[in-house]
Amino acid sequence: MSSGALPPASYYRRHIFFCLNQREGGEACCADHKADDAFARCKSRAKALGLLGPGGVRVNRAGCLDRCAGGPIAVVYPEAVWYSYVDQHDIDEIVESHLRDGVVVERLVTPPGVGR
Repeated sequence: MSSGALPPASYYRRHIFFCLNQREGGEACCADHKADDAFARCKSRAKALGLLGPGGVRVNRAGCLDRCAGGPIAVVYPEAVWYSYVDQHDIDEIVESHLRDGVVVERLVTPPGVGR
């Protein structure tokens, strides 16, 4: 790519990853907070709204995203917005506000210093 050229368009407009990691020995993890249910809800809601597919949204499972203390965790790219969510209402709000409309759900943003 020559200098000044625009980067190629992304295959997906937005991509959300849900940490579904299960840790051994009682260590905190997203799987203990029904992260798999949240993933399924997000995918179902995005599909119902016609958001899925090339040029739209991709909903993916992920292993550990290393921000366990804020779990359950999901991250939306290309904006790199990290979310801590609690229930289906939170997932619906992320889908409708961020994935569909491009508006970050500020109340669910994971504080920047939260790690493992």
